[in-house]
Amino acid sequence: MTVVHESGHIACGWGAGGTLCEADVAPWHLPHSSFDPDPQPLVTLWGGPVLGVGVPLAFAILVRRGWMWFIAYFCMLANGSYLATAWVSGERDLDTPRLLQQGAHPAAIVLFCVLTIAGGYIGFRNRCIRALSPARQIPVEPRAAADGGM
Repeated sequence: MTVVHESGHIACGWGAGGTLCEADVAPWHLPHSSFDPDPQPLVTLWGGPVLGVGVPLAFAILVRRGWMWFIAYFCMLANGSYLATAWVSGERDLDTPRLLQQGAHPAAIVLFCVLTIAGGYIGFRNRCIRALSPARQIPVEPRAAADGGM
């Protein structure tokens, strides 16, 4: 999830004409990337969560397998939860405070969070229930009386 999210920042930053200075997706801390110059910081910043949700969803639609939907719903839930908790934390280096600082409308962030957290939670929960439920057993037909019950 974090690699796709951060790759979204990088792809959109490059696409918007930015020059990548640093990128780090090491698993032992929060991943980050920085551009200087970054001519369109809102494009770069929104690229992470939007592609972080959109790419896994696109793959799930194409692949049409349960495990891919499991991943896609997790990515939805994680990206929405990340923006929501980043807002609450107020940590200036996280995406949400940076989005607000660059002029993103708070309602757009709230809408993104509500849609991704709700949709991701429902889908991820349903996929977890399916994955963790005992396998359905096929009913066995009783033997015909003609074979003597053996």
